[in-house]
Amino acid sequence: MLSNYLPVLIFLALSFAMGAIMVSLGYFLGTRRPDGEKLSPYECGFESFEDARMKFDVRYYLVAILFIIFDLEIAFLFPWAIVLDKIGLFGFVAMAVFLGILVIGFIYEWKKGALEWE
Repeated sequence: MLSNYLPVLIFLALSFAMGAIMVSLGYFLGTRRPDGEKLSPYECGFESFEDARMKFDVRYYLVAILFIIFDLEIAFLFPWAIVLDKIGLFGFVAMAVFLGILVIGFIYEWKKGALEWE
């Protein structure tokens, strides 16, 4: 029974080993030219060490929320694509309605200018 997990354990061990090798190569072979710009913390497009009561632009959060919303459709598309032959025309129409609603929302956000930067 545990032998079924052996390929998964081998895959995980190789993955961690490859990750450690790549990070080590980047650390040892990479060039180091630190300056103020590279070492400064960057957070949401404004200085992070200013007054906590300052005004900030909410477009960063709006774009993040829009990305999450429209990226979730991929989470629904993969299982749908796998079982499409079993659910038939009803599943196809249901996903077409779902994607249509998402496209309408995307067009609405585009027309409102939520995706535009100044």
